[in-house]
Amino acid sequence: MKQQTQELTSCIQQSFDLQGLMEHWDAKLISVKEGEVVIALPYSEKITQQQGGFHGGAMGAIADIAVGCAGLSVAPERIEVTTVEYKINFLAAFQSGQLQAKGEVVKRGKRLIITKAIVTHIAENGKVSDCALLQQTLIPVDKTYE
Repeated sequence: MKQQTQELTSCIQQSFDLQGLMEHWDAKLISVKEGEVVIALPYSEKITQQQGGFHGGAMGAIADIAVGCAGLSVAPERIEVTTVEYKINFLAAFQSGQLQAKGEVVKRGKRLIITKAIVTHIAENGKVSDCALLQQTLIPVDKTYE
């Protein structure tokens, strides 16, 4: 398991920086703790659906990456994680402001890591509302990049 907070943050940031989609969408890694990661995604035309709201695919992507990073934070050294499956429930649609996905490890097993994420919308006036809930299964794999 990754131990030092600065080392853990650096490891997760390195993995996050390899997510080209997050860079393209201007998403940011907000916080890292062992077993918990928060990502923010600002509203832009890059991530809207036909009615001008945040696209469900964008909600799913930031939730998937938040829980993937949370899973990575509890994985052994030199191990990556890959999504096996996830289920997402969309609770509400929003425009403007930003989304935040908080990914958490629910259970770290020998072969699988079970995670969950809550995606919240933060309006320009500061009001916070839940907009999606995700449950995911990850599998540890050997690192293939470097």
